[in-house]
Amino acid sequence: MANWTLKRAWTLKQATTAALIAASLAVISGAHASDPVAMAQGGSAPLQVVGSDSNSRFVQLGIGKSVVIDLPRDIKDVLVAEPKFANAVVRSTRRAYLIGVAVGQTNIYFFDAEGRQIAGFDVAVTRDLNGIRAMLQKLLPQADVRVDGVGEGVMLAGSVANASEAQQAVDVAARLVGGVDKVVNNLTIRGRDQVMLKVTVAEVQRDVIKQLGVDLNASLSYGSAVLNFTNNNPFTALGNSLVEGNATTGQFKGVTATLRAMERAGVIRTLAEPNLTAISGESASFLAGGEFPVPAGYTCDPQTRACQLAIQFKKFGVGLNFTPVVLSEGRISLKVMTEVSELSNENSVQLVQGTSTQTIPSIKTRRAETTVEIPSGGALALAGMIQEQTKHQLSGLPGLMQLPVLGVLFKSRDYINRQTELVVIVTPYIARAVAQKDLSRPDDGFQDASDPAAILLGRLNRIYGGPAKGAPAPAPGYHGKYGFILD
Repeated sequence: MANWTLKRAWTLKQATTAALIAASLAVISGAHASDPVAMAQGGSAPLQVVGSDSNSRFVQLGIGKSVVIDLPRDIKDVLVAEPKFANAVVRSTRRAYLIGVAVGQTNIYFFDAEGRQIAGFDVAVTRDLNGIRAMLQKLLPQADVRVDGVGEGVMLAGSVANASEAQQAVDVAARLVGGVDKVVNNLTIRGRDQVMLKVTVAEVQRDVIKQLGVDLNASLSYGSAVLNFTNNNPFTALGNSLVEGNATTGQFKGVTATLRAMERAGVIRTLAEPNLTAISGESASFLAGGEFPVPAGYTCDPQTRACQLAIQFKKFGVGLNFTPVVLSEGRISLKVMTEVSELSNENSVQLVQGTSTQTIPSIKTRRAETTVEIPSGGALALAGMIQEQTKHQLSGLPGLMQLPVLGVLFKSRDYINRQTELVVIVTPYIARAVAQKDLSRPDDGFQDASDPAAILLGRLNRIYGGPAKGAPAPAPGYHGKYGFILD
């Protein structure tokens, strides 16, 4: 074994020296070949390049992996361009082993006893990819994933069924090569599903406001002394008074009493049912509302020094944003964000500009955001978003307002109770395209009413017994008129 090692070292050294001499002679011979006079004077035949990349065979190896080469003639010399990347071991006269050492590229040439090239190999040493291939085949047996080495990383090519399988393949490759930045994802998805999201946003708000107060105004005189007494109690819990114009006034011996009382109960119902469709992995958004202007400072021209008020627009209403990812077996990973906002005078800002005053309203927002995994056709309810607010405030004259019975004459009571409940129901479906003839519009068959029907009967449209041309027929067993009827 020691003798073989010494012989191999001498052979590599001799081969390297021979390669350098051959390269020098090739340059000289090239000059002679281009100069006929020099060829005639020298009288020597031009040299030829024995081994090059033009007639080499490409071989890809993994680190620590080998390949066995059987050659047609006996091996005399072996040339390895860069032994730190790959090595060649000759165990017999016609069999050699190519071994990958480190990531890189090199050339290996084999020569016979007469110096002729037996074979040449362009060797590319990459990471060992068999472990990644075996793991991907076990994890995704139905997918067609090819793994190729790219320098220190890998490249994934082929096709998978959905985005979830593509992400799983990237995660496995990143774990085995040491990072996502070393994985080139060139996978294609065979069939990208479309997801339709049906959302129902329902909100009910109930307000109860009670205001009760007594204002006293008196002018008492004794001789030349006059005493004026005024006690006006504001309603500060709500911010404004609801009893303006609804007051009862009485007077007794110079004392004027004004009773202000009001009770209000209200209900606000908000309902929105947006439907959106998006490709698996993409995002879609929806807004049913509007925008209102908000001053955003001044923009000035540096040349004319003229300044102009800049305006920005803020959105409000019922908004929806979702990103679906279709998984295997019809399951959908859904990231959904819904928002309900409205304009409010609470916490509003008044902007004074010269003699004009502009009120900038605030926005009351209820927002919900979550990521879930549910099957196609399953419903997700975001419920339990209940908010209750109670304000109870007493204002009056200190000392007298604490009297057991008479204290009512010197104080005002402002009571507010606000209850809000928001429910969001989300239902995703895997959508398929349909023909236009299978769809109907809300104005199918709409016709304006005739003048006699509009004037005498107060109708806005015609009531008829059949749909318009092309509209779908009603379900069997339905009796009565159908179509576009506006009450």
